[in-house]
Amino acid sequence: MKVLSINAGSSSMKFTAYEMPEEKVLISGYIERIGIGDSFYTLKVNGDKVEKHIDVVDHKQAFEIVVDELMNYKIVESLDEIKAMGHRIVQGGSYFDKSVVVTEDVMMKIEELAPLAPLHNPAALVGIRAALEVFPSALQVVVFDTAFHQTMKEDKYLYALPYEWCKDYNVRRFGAHGTSHKYVSGRANEILGRTNTKLITCHIGSGASVSAVVNGECFDTSMGLTPNAGLVMGTRCGDIDATILPYMIRKGFSVDELDTIMNKKSGFLGISGKYSDARDIISGCNNKDERSILARDMFVNRVVDYIAKYYFSMGGCDMIVFTAGMGEKSSPFRAEIMKRLSVIGIYLDEEANNKCFGTEAKISTEDSKIPCYVIPTDEEVMIARDAFNLV
Repeated sequence: MKVLSINAGSSSMKFTAYEMPEEKVLISGYIERIGIGDSFYTLKVNGDKVEKHIDVVDHKQAFEIVVDELMNYKIVESLDEIKAMGHRIVQGGSYFDKSVVVTEDVMMKIEELAPLAPLHNPAALVGIRAALEVFPSALQVVVFDTAFHQTMKEDKYLYALPYEWCKDYNVRRFGAHGTSHKYVSGRANEILGRTNTKLITCHIGSGASVSAVVNGECFDTSMGLTPNAGLVMGTRCGDIDATILPYMIRKGFSVDELDTIMNKKSGFLGISGKYSDARDIISGCNNKDERSILARDMFVNRVVDYIAKYYFSMGGCDMIVFTAGMGEKSSPFRAEIMKRLSVIGIYLDEEANNKCFGTEAKISTEDSKIPCYVIPTDEEVMIARDAFNLV
């Protein structure tokens, strides 16, 4: 059975076609700059990488490009061969603890939750509506980043605010990156050879989060009501003193200005003054740029804080996992984090860490009390699995 995984952003769309249940990748692609000019897309198919430049005005046209390439490379002869499509949705709120088939009611709830993920939920809805039009015979499925975190208990997901705020206004911790945390924790259990485990999974990229996973279920996570909580990120501030906001409003900033600053002008960019990309931060560190070093150290401090917190709150840990952009491909960031974990008996295998770039590898020494692994995430295959299972 052929299944499509879709990850639609406001001006981009990532797609992967699978043969299921074998999970064989047939073609994958990334369409960028949709509706904003200078559009292009890259394809990976038959071991080759191809880049094409074409003006893409909206998501419907993006799906039409997917159709053309599926036909062009003879992945399908008819669209009826695509039996299901899975769409990544960032915010499912308390409504969804698992993936579901798209209905009008489901889309209304996704739209209702858009204020909690304004950069993601609206764009995903545009993608779903376009897919319904272009692929009318495929079963449309939505897979929520927040679903994995719905196993958290009240003492983990509530804020110490009026209790009624959770029920009346949905003010609670929802987390994000759940599809990634679920994938890498499952793979970690395979490596350990058991499911009764305590894991700390670190999804560290431009957006970043840490989760505590007990026996395959989320115990706690660093992101909160929105993705702007927890760690320092590329342009997001992460955890701050809430009273900073009314303080800055009294200084003349508007709510919208502060929202933009916290989400798009903070984090690495806010501290370094010029870099939001981890690769640039590392380059700045190598060139002794003081603010790049400061940004790196603040990020590392926050990751270590959460690892330590979850280590004690779970009563131990069987494995620490690094994944996503920095987690998979930045040996300097991994090294800085692990060097600060020696107090609990974790030691870096420098040779293994330096060799690891986007591949699965153990990067702790044999005498470490807790094994540390790099495990590349695969959110697309998780989406495809859920779509296939719902068919």
